[in-house]
Amino acid sequence: MSHVLLPQSRNPDLPLTALAPMQDVTNLWFMKVIAQYGCPDYFFTEYFRVNDTSRLNRSILASITENDTGQPVFAQMIGESIPDLVRTAQELCQYNIAGVDFNMGCPAPRVYRKNVGGGLLREPEKVDRILGELRSAVNDRPLTVKMRVGFENTDNFYKILDIINRHNIDLLSLHGRTVKDMYHGAVKYDLIAEAVRWVDCPVLANGNINSATTAIEVLSQTGAAGVMVGRWAIANPWIFNQIRQALRSETITPVPLVEVRKYIDRLWQTPNSATMPARSRVGYLKMFLNYIALLVDAEGHFLRQMRQTSTELELLNLCDSVLLSDSTKNLALAPYIMSG
Repeated sequence: MSHVLLPQSRNPDLPLTALAPMQDVTNLWFMKVIAQYGCPDYFFTEYFRVNDTSRLNRSILASITENDTGQPVFAQMIGESIPDLVRTAQELCQYNIAGVDFNMGCPAPRVYRKNVGGGLLREPEKVDRILGELRSAVNDRPLTVKMRVGFENTDNFYKILDIINRHNIDLLSLHGRTVKDMYHGAVKYDLIAEAVRWVDCPVLANGNINSATTAIEVLSQTGAAGVMVGRWAIANPWIFNQIRQALRSETITPVPLVEVRKYIDRLWQTPNSATMPARSRVGYLKMFLNYIALLVDAEGHFLRQMRQTSTELELLNLCDSVLLSDSTKNLALAPYIMSG
């Protein structure tokens, strides 16, 4: 079986960009918010949990069926039961998806302890069986994989890459850390470069792509077909446009902090906000502000003060005082403060 063609990018002259799937973040609403600032070439859904009693999650399905961004959306699955993975993949292929993506990278302990996500990297033989069955089931759409370079170490790295080749996987998104690394420590971009040379499909480099400059450096260092950005797209939804500007050797358009304040308002107006308790609303917005703050001030005052707020009024007043006080200040092009 030969490779299936990936969806055409709107920017065929440039490397690919993708928004990394992040559970409880990259839902339909966030995809629509990101689209206001410059879409990536590819979206990936939160993962559909797959087991013997699972059904397609309706809210995740909405990020496919109600997605009006105009960009291709890959449907991601997580699980280890082969019959149920095959069943779910076939169900997903009934929808307008760009392809089926299989998660072998989630580093959450509650996930890998069930031998799914990143936990599967300990079992190349199981991975071989899963990808073989999925490839047979998904033969007219791209079948893609998201993974890390290993579980605790990289002993199985090349075995897994060989399996990727054996089953004609159409795209590999590779986070250059192990599962046990979580989001800490140096990203092994050298191993992403090894994967680019080893596998027969395009590779998206993933892991701490925190600025357009970093994206350019990683593309140069790895030879990857593109970059996948996760947490730093939360901090800076303009990042995909900035990457394209940098690739074209254009000056990156500065983002005034007043525009960041408008972005926070969009996040605040999530469709679920009306039914969320006030405490949950504050916690939800802080999840995003934990990243945004790292691009706002070098001393970390905003981050510390934000974490001390407890009410909606306190939080929004703080955002006003920090982001609207000086119309000449811009969002940083790279983090002042590194986080993991």
